[in-house]
Amino acid sequence: MLWNGGLTENNGEEEMKVKVRFFARFRELLGTDIIAEPKSGTMLAALVSSIAEKNKDGFDAIFDEHGSFREFVILMRNGKRVETADAAKILVADGDEIAVFPPVAGG
Repeated sequence: MLWNGGLTENNGEEEMKVKVRFFARFRELLGTDIIAEPKSGTMLAALVSSIAEKNKDGFDAIFDEHGSFREFVILMRNGKRVETADAAKILVADGDEIAVFPPVAGG
């Protein structure tokens, strides 16, 4: 699935491709293996928000009423954990793989 979420306007900027994967309940609501084409300077939080906005239930599952990540959301960028509080300050780059997980329950 290709998703530009209104983030791409080709005005001579280099095109980027970022894979965003949602897991468990988030995948049911938003899909998975989404290839986004954000413009240069897009922050991680803005990218996830833009994709999640396509489904109100999906957005509400990930973000609170203030538009902040819910405290239980787990974010990973290229296999490394990212604190949700830092996601608004992290630039995405071409080739990044972003994973968004709900809380993990074991058994």
